[in-house]
Amino acid sequence: MKTNSKYFPIIICATLAFGVVLGGWLNSSDESHFLATNNSKGKLNSLIDFIDNEYVDNVNTDSIVDRTVDAILGQLDPHSVYVPPSEQVQVAENMKGDFVGIGVSFYMHNDSVAVIKPVENGPSAKAGVKAGDRILYAGKTKLYGRKWPSDSLFSKLKGVQGSVVELTIYRKSERKRIKLNVIRDVVPLKSVDAAILLNDSTGYVKINRFAETTFAEFKTGLTKLKKVGAKSLLIDVRDNGGGYMEEAIAIADELLKNKQLIVFTKNKKGKIQKTFATKKGDFESGKVFVLINENSASASEILAGAVQDNDRGIIIGRRSFGKGLVQREMDFEDGSAVRLTVARYYTPTGRSIQKPYSKGNEAYLRESESRFANGELFNKDSIKVADSLKFKTPKGKIVYGGGGIVPDLFVPIETEHGDINVSYLMQTGIVGRFVFEELDKNRSLFKNVAFGKLSAKMNASDLYFNSFQKYLSKMGLDVNLRGSKALVKRYLEAEFARQLFGENYYYKIILKEDAMIKRVLSKLK
Repeated sequence: MKTNSKYFPIIICATLAFGVVLGGWLNSSDESHFLATNNSKGKLNSLIDFIDNEYVDNVNTDSIVDRTVDAILGQLDPHSVYVPPSEQVQVAENMKGDFVGIGVSFYMHNDSVAVIKPVENGPSAKAGVKAGDRILYAGKTKLYGRKWPSDSLFSKLKGVQGSVVELTIYRKSERKRIKLNVIRDVVPLKSVDAAILLNDSTGYVKINRFAETTFAEFKTGLTKLKKVGAKSLLIDVRDNGGGYMEEAIAIADELLKNKQLIVFTKNKKGKIQKTFATKKGDFESGKVFVLINENSASASEILAGAVQDNDRGIIIGRRSFGKGLVQREMDFEDGSAVRLTVARYYTPTGRSIQKPYSKGNEAYLRESESRFANGELFNKDSIKVADSLKFKTPKGKIVYGGGGIVPDLFVPIETEHGDINVSYLMQTGIVGRFVFEELDKNRSLFKNVAFGKLSAKMNASDLYFNSFQKYLSKMGLDVNLRGSKALVKRYLEAEFARQLFGENYYYKIILKEDAMIKRVLSKLK
């Protein structure tokens, strides 16, 4: 997460008289601390030099340093991590919210680059690339018949804004090769998946992460929803692992009245930084619901905590992950970076929602898995809360700290998903691949099918359900779908809608039977 440098002031203290009284002790203390620190740092540097210059075999000391950094950070908290140069570029790009490229979603089908869908109004779409096209060459670089690592393949398609790449594609529907000149441009990486109406007066916004563009995307979606009549708002941060806390704060600011506390942080020196709502927000009246689950973390919890602690709305779902630590990214000269925990954050009532990590990183990560075993995902009464961590909102509602946001209205996992294993399977990339291959067999079957008629076509028979069962078997997955037939057919229909019409249409179908959505809509009647 980003933080502001003002959280880390250089404290210059003590009067001259005080310095005279304690000067001798402070000087000797500072000197010994400096020498001890210097000796420790010098020992590491000297060891690397010894290995470089004297060790009998050639050793990649860079990899030794990387492992050493990982080991040191592993002694801190689970969220202080080292990001090597190879990963840092991709991570930074993902959080930036855009990149320069040709603008297609694709995957390696057999041995070729298959276009799932060009980005709407993106460079490839403008050049004439269509869903189902195979990209054979990027310039003179052959892309088919080879097993390209993902990063290498991306590098062939990305480039400088305004640069031209000649794509040689094979269009299966026309059985011919085509050459198209694509002008690379900025391509957005959306963090808001959907902004749609669930009924005449209820808006829904799905946020998948908090990147640099999230607030702007949210604002655009909210404005659109208000124009078409949204009076109530659902913000879905399920499975949202967080990101930039500033983006979550900005969204909370749109929901809260002026001077209401959103969040505060405290660093190791006890410095407290409070953030309040400011100008008039775009949705300060009207009902608000925030949907969370066990994978909602960090910035998602900041947003949910601000809404809950200010009695602004209702939190629905299951207890969130429990990450209340703030990271600051610090860059190294080689392009790598360390994300170091520099503060804790607290919800407006003063809650820390950070779950314990004293038993080590492995136990910390396994805690989420243990929620299956202890029954918490199925029964609200299984959620363990401590009376010592009890807080009250301004209207007297009891809320708890100590490990995640406990929802106001609990929705168990089995009523949301039916068969858990099948549900998780239906949310993986295997569904997208299956649907692509089904469309790829004969796209003309869907050429004149409008969205309104897709459901009737999909549910006229069990054709695609049966085909998907066979597809899984061919892949060696022994999964019986019969007990979850309705769920499977819904996810298949939604994925067809996504690939044919776009992301919003996926959610229009998938949310129809969503237990949390149903719970919200029942509250609005």
